[in-house]
Amino acid sequence: MTSCPAPARVAALINPTDAPRAEAVLGDLQAAARSIGVQLQILNASTSREIDAAFATLGRERFDALFVGGDGFFASRRVQIAVLAAQRSIPATYSQREYAEAGGLMSYGTNQEDAWRQLGMYVSRILKGATPADMPVVQATKFELVINHQTARSLGLSVPPTLLATADEVIE
Repeated sequence: MTSCPAPARVAALINPTDAPRAEAVLGDLQAAARSIGVQLQILNASTSREIDAAFATLGRERFDALFVGGDGFFASRRVQIAVLAAQRSIPATYSQREYAEAGGLMSYGTNQEDAWRQLGMYVSRILKGATPADMPVVQATKFELVINHQTARSLGLSVPPTLLATADEVIE
């Protein structure tokens, strides 16, 4: 008789101080985890010390991977987060390319240049007299995948060539 492998254990680092956003992200993460049979553990952090404590928990409980929620505070602490993930050999994914540039494993999220361009177009229309309430809500249409191949190698991970080929940027 063979035993089934244990489900992957993934942690998600969320900032609870932005409650509406945290709740929306949390709901999406839980639904996604259920749909693919992943055990999800939420770790909350809203200070630098709480980030350190969350990573201590990650190290103790040996999670398979980490997802870092998009948050302005986390973005300001991206080097700390990337370094802690590397020190604990935890593959982590992020929603902004700056994390991968700081040494994080990979990011997948909106293309910030495109978001700023869309914002500029909105401002231009408002300055020309458009009423903001009459303007359509625009969602991001351009997303980018950035893989830090050097970090992958240091974690002992082999990134499939097809994934490297589809990435918008591979950091060597």
